[in-house]
Amino acid sequence: MKARSLLRQGLVNLFKHFPLAFLANVFYGWPAKKLKVIGVTGTDGKTTTVSLIYHLLKEAGLSSAMVSTVSAKIKNEEIDTGFHVTEPNPWELQKLLRRMVNEGINYVVLEVSSHGLDQYRDFGIAYEVGVVTNITHDHFDYHKNYKNYLTAKARLFERSKISVLNKDDQSFNYLTAKIKSKTITYSLKSAADFTLKKFPFKTALPGEFNQYNCLAAIAAASALGVSEKKIKEAVSLFKGVTGRMEEINEGQNFKAIVDFASTPNSLEQALIALRKQLKKGARLIAVFGSAGLRDIEKRSMMGEISAKYADLSVLTAEDPRTEDVNKIIEQIAEGCRTNNGIEGKTFFKIPDRQEAIIFAIQKLAKPNDIVVTCGKGHERSMCIGTTEYPWNEQEAVKKALKERINK
Repeated sequence: MKARSLLRQGLVNLFKHFPLAFLANVFYGWPAKKLKVIGVTGTDGKTTTVSLIYHLLKEAGLSSAMVSTVSAKIKNEEIDTGFHVTEPNPWELQKLLRRMVNEGINYVVLEVSSHGLDQYRDFGIAYEVGVVTNITHDHFDYHKNYKNYLTAKARLFERSKISVLNKDDQSFNYLTAKIKSKTITYSLKSAADFTLKKFPFKTALPGEFNQYNCLAAIAAASALGVSEKKIKEAVSLFKGVTGRMEEINEGQNFKAIVDFASTPNSLEQALIALRKQLKKGARLIAVFGSAGLRDIEKRSMMGEISAKYADLSVLTAEDPRTEDVNKIIEQIAEGCRTNNGIEGKTFFKIPDRQEAIIFAIQKLAKPNDIVVTCGKGHERSMCIGTTEYPWNEQEAVKKALKERINK
């Protein structure tokens, strides 16, 4: 049944998505042929790595643009790329690329999703450099299993002149066996082309996962001819991305962080990084949910991870769509219980996300604690039912902080 389902999905992609992608290229005159495109794929860290590479190229004086989950940047303009979108549809993408060509851009850094690769969204693009951050558990609702997910990601490197690979990631052996182009490796744990020893750098970004993101960006920029001196200077100046380990400070006596972590791996890495920042006796409080109509398997996994690394977990909504938010939260709670979580003591269930944030900040947080809200990050809407309601995570956190301070 799974094989038949995948075949049907492949045929739908071919007959539904490919014609649109082909027509978009024809209409806009195949703009990617006049650009040097750097594609970044992976489960986690794509947006930060895209933004880093773009930053490195700009600081090196190269005419550059980017398209990421957060936005597209063309010269001095920032363009919203839409609700819950990693990679725009072919028509919007080719329109952006054509504009870049018209404005004299030479380099484009593009965030590439597994859905985008599978659905021909990036058709017509030959990549100068392809980069992978990591490939862990995500989107199994669409790809069905890890192998299919990995196969979709690997398509990026079939069209890349140079492939930048994470030697420490579980995807490495599979990708190296598939890739025929030149490969460049990076690692924190073993011998590779780019390591902390070979290429020491300073960064303001916290966590081991951001060291990986930096090394991936450094390897890509080096492959494009940017000097070591310029790369090190630019990395040290990079301040991060909206909604990625973003600190919100309203004068409170504890830390409040907004992060986009929405997969088991990203949640784990975020919580590990934040635990290292805790002062003695302080606690880590995590507020998060899991998206409706998406990968169900990861829900209990994320609950288990939060119970392991956070002292307190507040389970709430994250785009429930047409699913019952209470059922989603209960599936996460099952994972919490697996790691000895106790409802009402170590984890709490509050479906309304604003109320969940208020509860964490106003009822749970004590001096020196860290409160992190995960899963929404930069997004500016919350999908409930079939409606996109306005949502701003940073403003939701600020509201809770201001109310606490003014009490």
